[in-house]
Amino acid sequence: MSAATPRASDAQWMRAALDEARSAAASGDVPVGAVVVQGDAVLARAANRTVRDQDPTAHAELLAIRAASSALGSWRLDGCTLYVTLEPCAMCAGAIVLGRVSRVVIGAWDSKAGMAGSVGDLLRHPRLNHSPEVAGGVLEEECSALLREFFAARRRDVAPSAIEGSAPAVVPSEGEGAVRSGFVDTPPSAG
Repeated sequence: MSAATPRASDAQWMRAALDEARSAAASGDVPVGAVVVQGDAVLARAANRTVRDQDPTAHAELLAIRAASSALGSWRLDGCTLYVTLEPCAMCAGAIVLGRVSRVVIGAWDSKAGMAGSVGDLLRHPRLNHSPEVAGGVLEEECSALLREFFAARRRDVAPSAIEGSAPAVVPSEGEGAVRSGFVDTPPSAG
């Protein structure tokens, strides 16, 4: 399945999601950020909080979807666009479909957990009752670079503070905690 063409305003909103991703890195979480926009208004912004909250469901996408639903007073996010710096996992893709998000814009693809075309495609599965429009690769190099730098620092056993713009944080040793990794610099093949 191929992705839709990005829009002119997508880079602006992806930059806001990147700011959230940097915030996640500053707290020792995998640098993923998400922003929900309706029209020209930001309804919600969120950063990964999995490590910070010790909650495996505290992915940026879920947190942003919850906050946007609260802001609208409705679980239906019709007319909303979710900007996320890393392709959503199965859990987040499920929430996107169930929340009726109209459009999803992805920065970096995730070859190990991505469910918008890399590993599978829950977002556009033909048997589901909702399929958002999906556009990928927006500020892809910047999104991928942030993830590469974060994981390179972890492999060197250096705290994320070594990454520009991040504050000191405790980094779990290999095998501790759940992290989202496996991002790739190229989109999944159409299928």
